[in-house]
Order: sequence, then C-alpha cells, then structure tokens
Amino acid sequence: MGMSAEESKSSSQKDGEWPEVEKAEKLARGAALKWASGVFYQPEKLEGLGQYRIREIQRNSSIQSRIKSTVQTYLEGVSMGLEQLHSALADVQHVQRELESVQQDLESSINSFQSLQRLREVAVEHAQLGLVVQTLPQLFSVHQLISETFDLLQHQHLLEAHRRLMDLESLQDSILCQLHQHNLLSSLHLASVESYFGGLLELDNALAQHLWNIVARGIKLVSEDPCLFVSALRIIEREEALDAALLLRSQALGFLPPGRPKCWRQKFFQVIQETVLASHFQPLPSSAQDRVLATHLASLQSSILAELCIVKDLMVQCCPPHYDILAAFATMFHQGLINHLHHILTLDLDKQDVFALLHWAIHVYPSSEMMAHPSLLPEVDSSFLGPLFPVDTVDYLEELYLGKVQASIAEWMQKMLELEFKEWFSGQEPELDYQGCFQTSLPIIAMKMLDENIRVACLVSDTLQQKVLHMALGELETFLGSLYEELVEFGKAHQKEHTASKFYTPYLLSTLNNCLAFSTSISALSTSGTSPLESTKMPLSVDITLERVQKKACSLLLEEMLVDLQPLFVQLPSRQWLSDESQLMSSICQVINKHAKGFRRTRKPISMYLLSETEHLIMGQYVRALLQKRMVCRNAEERSQMARQMLQDRAQLEELFCTLGLEENKQCLRVIADLQELIGLKDTSMLSLEVLGFVTKYPDISDDHISMLLDLRGDISKEIRNNVLEVMVQNPQVLPENYDPVFSNILVPATEPPFCLGKSKCA
Repeated sequence: MGMSAEESKSSSQKDGEWPEVEKAEKLARGAALKWASGVFYQPEKLEGLGQYRIREIQRNSSIQSRIKSTVQTYLEGVSMGLEQLHSALADVQHVQRELESVQQDLESSINSFQSLQRLREVAVEHAQLGLVVQTLPQLFSVHQLISETFDLLQHQHLLEAHRRLMDLESLQDSILCQLHQHNLLSSLHLASVESYFGGLLELDNALAQHLWNIVARGIKLVSEDPCLFVSALRIIEREEALDAALLLRSQALGFLPPGRPKCWRQKFFQVIQETVLASHFQPLPSSAQDRVLATHLASLQSSILAELCIVKDLMVQCCPPHYDILAAFATMFHQGLINHLHHILTLDLDKQDVFALLHWAIHVYPSSEMMAHPSLLPEVDSSFLGPLFPVDTVDYLEELYLGKVQASIAEWMQKMLELEFKEWFSGQEPELDYQGCFQTSLPIIAMKMLDENIRVACLVSDTLQQKVLHMALGELETFLGSLYEELVEFGKAHQKEHTASKFYTPYLLSTLNNCLAFSTSISALSTSGTSPLESTKMPLSVDITLERVQKKACSLLLEEMLVDLQPLFVQLPSRQWLSDESQLMSSICQVINKHAKGFRRTRKPISMYLLSETEHLIMGQYVRALLQKRMVCRNAEERSQMARQMLQDRAQLEELFCTLGLEENKQCLRVIADLQELIGLKDTSMLSLEVLGFVTKYPDISDDHISMLLDLRGDISKEIRNNVLEVMVQNPQVLPENYDPVFSNILVPATEPPFCLGKSKCA
C-alpha cells in the first residue's frame, strides 16, 4: 500500500533529522536479503518459507513488546523526576523567604551590638593589666635571677642554671610576643626590653661556653665524670625542643624571639669535629729531616682506634640514640684523615714516605688493625666510609713511588757496576763458589735488591708489584747494557797493556757465571699474588742483552786463547808440518788444554758453550791457515802427505775435545776431513763432482774459498778451475734453516794485484 501524504512528509522529516536510521535500515535490508538468498537458493528450501515467515513474525512481535515496555518505563521515570523538581523549587522559595526575614531582624539589631564595643575594650584592658600585675614580681626579680644563675654556672650546676635561663628567656619572649600581637614591637620597645634583660644574653653565652668546653673534653669526661657530659647533652636537647616549639608557634603568630633557633645540637657536632681535627691532624713539617711519616701514621692509627673504642664503650651510652655518635665520630675521623693525607701529598715525599702512605691508606686503615678492629664491629662499617684515596690518587702515588724506586735502583746499580769494574783491575782473584767456579757478589746483590723492591710493592697491591717488576727488568736490561760497555773497555785496557789486570781471564770467567746467575735469578723474582707454579718470564730484550754480554765475555776469552795460538797457526801449512817434526798440533792441543782448564771454572752450560766455541775457533783457524797460500804442493806425494796429516790433526783434535767433554756428534772438525778429500783427490777429472758434493754439504762456501783450495793442490789447470767454478755457478745453494755457518766466518786473503813495473808505466 502506498503511504499517505502526511506519512510521506513525516517520513521525510524523520529521515532529514536522523540520517543514521535510513543507513541502518538499508544495512538491515541488505543483510536480510543476503541471508534469504543464501537460505532459499535451492528450490527444495522454498517449502519451508511459510515456517520461516511465521517464526519471523513471532520474533518481531516479541521485540516490539519489549520496546514498548522499555519506553513505558522511561516515561514513568521522567514523570517522577518532574514531580521532584517541582517540590525542590517550592522548598528553595521557602528558604529564600526565611533568609530575607532573618536579614531584616539583624539590620534592626545593629545599634544594640555597637553599644557593647566599649565593654569589649574594657575587658581587653582588664586582661592586659591583670597579666602585667602577675608578671611584675618576675620582672622585679630578673636581675637577681641572672646573678644567681651565674653563681650556679660557676659551681657547675648546669641543669639548674639552664632551668632559670629558660624561665628568664620565657619571660622576655612572652613580653615581646605581647608587644608583637598588639603591634607595639617597635625598635624603641625592643631596645627597652633587651636593655632591661641585658644580662640574659651574657648568661646565655656563658652557659654555651661551659657546654662547648664540656663537649670538647667529652672523650675524657665520659671516662672520668660522665654526669657532667650527660647534663650538657640534656641542656642541648632542651634547647632543641624549644627551637622546634618556637618555630612551630612562629608559623601561627609570625613572631620568633631574637636569637632563635640556637641550633645547639648542630653546634655540638661542630665542636666535636673541631676538637677531633685540632687534637689529631696537625700539619706536618715540610722538612723531610723533621718528619717520620711511618711513625706519624702509626700514632694516628693508635690514637684514633683508642678514641673510637672509648666512644663505642662509653660515649654511646651517654648520647641519645638518634645522635648515632659512633658513626658521627667515624665519619669525622674519616674526613679528617682524607684532608690530612691530601695535605701530606703536597709535601716533598721520598719513596719510603710514599710507600708508607699507600700501604697505610689501602691496607692498614680498613683492616682489623684499625677501622675493622673487633672492638668496633659491627657498629663501624669501614666499607660504608669508603677509601681514603680515590683511584686516580692511588695511581698517581703508585707512579710517584715507581719513579722514585726506579731512580734509586738506577743510581745504586750504577755504583755497583763502578765497584765491579774497579774490582776487575784489583790485584785480588775473584772468589770461588762451592763448585770451584769464579764469581763476584754482583748478581746476588743486584737481584736481591730488585727482589726486595718487588716484594715491598706487593704489600701495596698486585698492580704496583707488576709495575715494579716490569720497571726492575727494564733497569736490569740497562744495567746489563752498561756491563757490556764495561766489558768492551776491559778488553781494550787489556789489549793496550796486558798487565792492567792481573786476573783478566778469571774475571771474564766470573762474568760468564754472573750472567748465568742473572738468567736463573730473573725467573725467581718475587711474584706474590700469582700461582706458585708461575715464574717471571724473561723479556726478550733482557734475554738478548744478557746473551750479548755472554758472547762478549766469551769472545774476549777466545781472543786471549787466540793470542797464544796465533804463532802456532802461522806455521800451518808448511813442509816441516808435513814431516811432523815440529809437533805443531801437539803444541796447539797443549794451549787448548791449558785454556780449557780455566773454562772448568764456569758452570754448565757456560763451560760447554765455551768448549764448543773453542772447537769452532780451532776449526776456523785451521781452515783459514790452509787458505793463506803459505805453501803449494809440488807433487802428488805432498798432496797425499798433506791429506794424511790433516786426518791425523783432525783425529788428535777430536780426541782432545772428547777428553775435555765435548761429544763427537757436536763437533765440527769433520770439515778438516772433508777438505783433505779435496786435497788428496788423485783423479782431477772427478774434481767438479767432488766440489759439488762439498758445496752441497757446506752451502756457505764461496768460489774464492774453492779457488784457494785448488791453489793449495798446485796441480789444477786453468780449464779445470773454470769448470769447477762454472759448476758452482750452475748449482747455487740456499742456506737451510738452523745451519751452523762454517766458511762464511773465514775471510779469504785479498787477491794479489798483477805484476807491475811501476806507476809511471802502468799509467
């Protein structure tokens, strides 16, 4: 059915006012259409259309009924609210009329109240006069009370004196407060009151002076006369209570009596702090001769600990708990020590002072010997107080200590070296140890000094110990470098004048033993704080310097041996040597044996090293002698004879060194045997192959060495020589790792220039 015009108009208005309704209706219709199309998509579902229609009609009827019920309930509530608003309006109008009536009554009674103003003024005046009458006896007795209170103070009756002082102050404050309330407290009135109570301020100051004298002597009084100290504390607490009460009253009245608050509790702790500072922390003299810092610190430790024990055992019982007097004393001492130690830092400190300062501040102060003493536990917590020195100050002191120790060690070791050098030129032989080896006291004294400094540093911290250890090794390296320079000078002096040192060789041997002692002692340097199995590892630079000193001493010893051997090796090779009539090698062996006996005055492995170096020296000198062109073989017989003699010499030398203790497999004398094969070779066509094998075995040999050996044979043509050298060029050798050089240390004589008639013709 179509809608009427009115309904259309109403619907149009409604849609204009509520556009959400139209949107909701469209959404509902769309949802319903979607649902219906999904349900009745199949023809067989259309049979249930009637049932769906009936069910939907019933559901719509139920919903409409609930809506009507809800609207009815809402309308009833609105009606009841309107009735209550009408009732409230009537009540408000009634109250308004009553208030207007009361206002009219008050306005008609104003004149009656104004007649009572005079009565009020009289009543106030009467009250004031009555108060004055009551106060007059007290006012008249003020001067007498002040005088009596002074007498009480003189006789140490502190509590009674303070009670009277409180009464007098209360009277003065009451008068001032009354004047303030009536706006009469002008500067003139204030001056009059203070003039009348003029002795009161003096009395207050006298009492305060008595109190602070007692507080300053508190440590002594709690042991001898605690009553006096307790009385002083009671007076201080009374004043603190008065301060609190007057401050609270001033918030309401706006008036605070002059001199308030006194803050005597704060003054109590201030006096104690001043006493602590004055009695314990006096500035030290700037002169190091008048200052013994370790003794001063020990005195501080003793006095502070004793005073804290008195505070804990006696003063704590005399003070109120909220004073926490033991913690206050501990804090004062702690801060006082910090300031005092920083003053000490400004002085010129030596290394003992710096060590004493570090050790005391880091270890003694927080230990059971002082702040963690059993007598103070558990009330005093040293960890809460913190360290005396911050980390940066500790680092500064450690570096300062390290620098002073380094300077001391360097100076001392230089003096030791000077004494050692003088001892080398003395007419006294170096001492022998229990093994019969030469030695001096140099390594023992030096390493003992270094070890002691490292152990002392350990008493401060492991960090400082490591710093001192590294510094000590550095100074030892410098010392060994100086020792090397002294050895050089020692050798020069001996070469210049052999009688300069009567015991030249023994002191060189003792130096070698000293180097071995240094090497052994470095690993035994104190390493407290590390594992017992750990040892100090010798730095590479120190090891190199120590080896340099050892090699220099060995070199000087071998040079001394070479001086005796040189006249003998000059005779090699020679035809007399070939005939074996000169007993040349026997003489060489005798010289070697004589010097080797001296080598026994050194400890192993130094003695074996010397023996090995001697064997290398003899081999080198033997080969060098062969290359000097002192002799050229004239025929095959001489070549064979030379080869046999070389084998005999090698056997004799090997037997000698084996007898001296050098194993055959560690000897290099086999070079002589290999050389004799080149000398004694009969078939020269095989010479290139023989030389190639020799070069392979000794890759450091040069073509100059080979040329000299070929010259020694005396039968090598220029063609064969060129073939041999060409084979060497075609087969260059590379030195293998760990190769022990043989020929590279043997210099070949310079080639003689060709014959020349003279400069003029050569030009």
